[in-house]
Amino acid sequence: MQKITAAITAVGGYVPEYRLTNKELETMVDTNDEWIRSRTGIEERRILKGEGLGSSDMAAPAVKELCEKRGISPAEIDCMICATVTPDMVFPATANIVCDKIGAVNAFGFDVSAACSGFLFALTTGASLIESGRYKKVVVVGVDKMSAIVDYTDRATCIIFGDGAGAVLLEPNEEGVGVLDSILKSDGSGKEFLHMKAGGSVKPATMDTVLAKEHYAYQEGQTVFKFAVKGMADVSYELMQKNNLTADDIAWLVPHQANLRIIDATARRMDLPKEKVMINIEKYGNTTAATLPLCLWDWEKRLKKGDNIILAAFGGGFTWGATWLKWAYNS
Repeated sequence: MQKITAAITAVGGYVPEYRLTNKELETMVDTNDEWIRSRTGIEERRILKGEGLGSSDMAAPAVKELCEKRGISPAEIDCMICATVTPDMVFPATANIVCDKIGAVNAFGFDVSAACSGFLFALTTGASLIESGRYKKVVVVGVDKMSAIVDYTDRATCIIFGDGAGAVLLEPNEEGVGVLDSILKSDGSGKEFLHMKAGGSVKPATMDTVLAKEHYAYQEGQTVFKFAVKGMADVSYELMQKNNLTADDIAWLVPHQANLRIIDATARRMDLPKEKVMINIEKYGNTTAATLPLCLWDWEKRLKKGDNIILAAFGGGFTWGATWLKWAYNS
């Protein structure tokens, strides 16, 4: 009997309508379009506007689109895993809220918090549920409303992040396509360089923490950049070596969209030409857990059954990893 693998059978995505351009940021903080482009590759990012809207309001339409493409009812979903660091609320899980909004009445759901690596961690978890044989349809969502935790007076961080959601459907497959291997890593000593200072159990919210702006994402840019370049490039290369893959074998690299220089360094380490690298950072910025599925969403029509794809990410925590999958269908 052929081994069961978890194949991606549909992709959905959602980005808000509002575009926050570099030119607009010039009116908000001491920065300029040329500086942002040259250091990050970002030209604009999408921002979710509107009172009372959260991550679930982006995840829900992404999952709905996925269901429509696949021709299934949300009631057929067995499990939903939502990767996010900007949940609607501390609890219940955003996955559960999304299930309620779309009518996934038969699914259990939970959130995964691994920052920019969240989608990879959730994808590997979802694949394991499929491989177990107990579940037939698992949805993995990457979503973040980073605008909710970004200080728009801090020019070091506000230029980087945007809002968005992407989702994939995993189903059992016996043709040898789907998620084939992952190398995932974490190092909690990196927490001091990229984190949110307050709002957790160590430092609950108070008037003082709010006034001190401790509920925004904090990052030591240079340190994180160095770790990200090495971590993302090394783990991607390690995954190729482990599975005897060469650059010629790889159809696409799907890298986390944090910084164009990090993406370029990863591609060089893998000896991949730019034509094989998915890049959409210029129009979305860093959408944290949403970056990888949004790339698959943007490129879906160009993917062919059997394509070898490497997904790679690095995030706060520190967390990082790479996943090898074979694409399961022609669009």
